[in-house]
Amino acid sequence: MNLEEFYIKIGKRIKILREQKHLTQEKLAEAAGISLDYLGKIEVCINHPGLITIFKIANALNVEVKELFDFK
Repeated sequence: MNLEEFYIKIGKRIKILREQKHLTQEKLAEAAGISLDYLGKIEVCINHPGLITIFKIANALNVEVKELFDFK
């Protein structure tokens, strides 16, 4: 897996977890303290989140960080 594939998988995983928890992008972004635009771009792999952002998103989703890396 190259870096671009990694970020694609992270974005998809965030979207899957968000939808499983019945959260809109707006609600998740607000809970994570990031902009709606930024979250949307992470989910479609336009922006690449740093570790702090990944941590914020995991906390907002109420999951452990490792769950964001559970690519199935």
